[in-house]
Amino acid sequence: MASTLVKNDIHIVFHVKSTSCRIDANLLPTLYRYIGGIINRRNGLAIEIGGMPDHVHILTALPKTLSLADYVRDIKAVSSKWIKSQGVQYARFEWQEGYGAFSVSPTLLDKTIAYIRTQSEHHTKRTFQEEFKLFLDAYQIDYDERYLFSD
Repeated sequence: MASTLVKNDIHIVFHVKSTSCRIDANLLPTLYRYIGGIINRRNGLAIEIGGMPDHVHILTALPKTLSLADYVRDIKAVSSKWIKSQGVQYARFEWQEGYGAFSVSPTLLDKTIAYIRTQSEHHTKRTFQEEFKLFLDAYQIDYDERYLFSD
């Protein structure tokens, strides 16, 4: 082929480190826009970004020039540096080292967008840990629960 044609829609989830502070709810919309900017500068497409004060969900089209690991590392590193600049209360802010990444079929994009937009609703019914385990089970990903949420 003369061109490289790629469409990889990925739902990425990562959590604040347990020894770190949570993100103030008032800062979240600005953080999501900032993450969108990081994604755009790396030639990705930010489809939807949302979450809660302790975790982020990103629906994105992965750029064809970056590996998933490099892409997530960049998003987390740059956003963490930005959060630290938002006040002394964030001076020791950190994301957990790991993350979840789940492929999304084109037929499920709208459902995934709605899911990300209604995070506050979901978390009246289940914790982040319960939510994340449901993703792992749905995608048939093996995990050892002893190490799943440790920093």
